[in-house]
Amino acid sequence: MREKRFEVVVAGCGVAGLSAAVAAAEAGARVAVLERAPPEERGGQSRYTEAYLRMKSEVEVTDDFETHLAENSSGTLDPDLIAESARPPGQRAAYAAALSMAEPSFIATFADEAGPTIAWLKGFGLRFDFLPTQFLTRSQPRLLPVGGGLALVDGLAARAEALGVEMLYDTTAERLERDEDGRVAGLLARSRQAGPVRLHGRVVLACGGFEGNAEMLARYIGPRAAFLRPICKGAHFNRGDGIRMALELGAATAGDFGSYHAEPIDPRSGVSEPSVFIFPYGILINRDGHRFTDEAPGTVDAHYESITRRIFEQRDGNAHVVLDARHQRVPNFRRALRTDQPPIVADSLEALAVKLAVPPAALAATVRDYNAACMPGDWRPLEADGLATQGLDPPKSNWALPVDEPPFHAYPIISANVFTFGGVKVDSDARVLDSDGAPIEGLYAAGEIIGTYYRTYTGATSVLKGLVFGRLAGRHAARRDNAA
Repeated sequence: MREKRFEVVVAGCGVAGLSAAVAAAEAGARVAVLERAPPEERGGQSRYTEAYLRMKSEVEVTDDFETHLAENSSGTLDPDLIAESARPPGQRAAYAAALSMAEPSFIATFADEAGPTIAWLKGFGLRFDFLPTQFLTRSQPRLLPVGGGLALVDGLAARAEALGVEMLYDTTAERLERDEDGRVAGLLARSRQAGPVRLHGRVVLACGGFEGNAEMLARYIGPRAAFLRPICKGAHFNRGDGIRMALELGAATAGDFGSYHAEPIDPRSGVSEPSVFIFPYGILINRDGHRFTDEAPGTVDAHYESITRRIFEQRDGNAHVVLDARHQRVPNFRRALRTDQPPIVADSLEALAVKLAVPPAALAATVRDYNAACMPGDWRPLEADGLATQGLDPPKSNWALPVDEPPFHAYPIISANVFTFGGVKVDSDARVLDSDGAPIEGLYAAGEIIGTYYRTYTGATSVLKGLVFGRLAGRHAARRDNAA
C-alpha cells in the first residue's frame, strides 16, 4: 500500500474542508485534501449554493443569531442539563459531559469568529455584498459572497494550491487510524486511479452529512425519506462517511439525526435548487385537493422550512401551490421562483384540477371555502400585512386574497433535503469530542458533519459554519504542540 505523510489531512473539498486546508497551510503545515469528486466537480454542495450568510455587516452576525441557534440547539432536555452545559467542561456533572446539543460555548465561538473569518477570506481576494435574494420578504439581512458558493470554492482552492496543499481528487476516505497512544494519526483512503493509500497526519473531517446515502436516510429519517431529493447534484457525494468513521472511534453525537433542512422545490426541474417560494400568495393543496397548512404565518424566509415539512407529510410527499392572476402583480414575483419549468395554467379551476390530477370537486370546495373566509383589507405583498382569513381551518395569516381571477397557475412542490442535521459534537477549536466530552486527539470536524440544528434550521448559517469551523480546525490542527 502506498503511504504519504502530511501534518494535516482534510477529507472534503467544500468550503469547510478548503478553509481548514488553507488555515493549516498558512500556519506552515504540510496539508493534503481528499476529494471524492474529479477536479471539475470539486466542492460538493458548496459549489452549487448561493451561500447566504446570516450577517448584518461584514463584521457582525444578525441580532437574532445566537438566540435562534440556542432555541434550536437541542431536543427536549431536562432544564437542569441545559444549565449544566453552561458550566466549564471539567466542572460539569458526569452525565452532562457530552450532551447531544450545540453547546453555549460553541454558539458563542460561532458568532464571535464570523466577522474575523470574513476578513480572512477578503484577505485573499474574495468579495462580499448585500445582494438581492430569492425572497420577496425578509426578516433578517443576508450577506453573500460575490459569485456565490462557487466563488468561495474556487478562491479557497486557488489559495490552497498557492500554499502548496496537495489535492487528491477521485479519492475517498474510508477509515481513521490511531497510533499506540490513541491519537488519530491518519486515515486509509481509496484512489479511483491508484487504489488504496495510507495518509499520515492529523485529520479534519469535512465531508458533509448523509444526503446521498439512502440507507442512512431510511435508518435515521425513516422510510418516507424516499420522497426526499437532494437540493443539488453535489449532495450525492455526501454519503455519511465522515460521521461513520468518527462514530466508530466513539465520537459524541449532536444535531437531530431524524431531521434535515427542508426547502420547497419543483420536482420537474433538474437545475440546482429549483425553489418555489411563491406559495404565500396562493393556497397549498395536497393530492386530494385539500389545504393542509397556513401558507403565510409570516415572512417566507422565516417560515418556508416548517411549511415544507408539512408538504413532506402529505401523500407521496407532494403538494401544489394554486395561484390566480393576482400573484403576477406582486413586484418582482419571479424572484420567488427558481424553477426553470413553466407554471401549469388553466382558465378554470376544473381544468386546472384535471391537469394536476386532483379531484375537481374537492379543489372547487377547497377554493370556495377559502374564498369565503377572505376578508377585505389592505393587501401589502412585500411585508407581512395581517390580511388573514376568518373561521377557516387551517387559517391563512397574511396575504389572504380570494383565488378567483383567471387564468389560474400552479406549481408542484416537494421537499428537498438541503442537508442532514445529525453529526458529531465538537468544541470551540473544532476538535471532535468523545462520549465522555473529551477531545479525540488528532481529530477535527468542520461543516455539515458538525451536528448543530434541531427542529428548525437557523437560516443562512450552514456555509458560515463551514467557513468558521474549517478555519478554526485547520489553525488548531497545524499547531506544532499537537505533534506526537
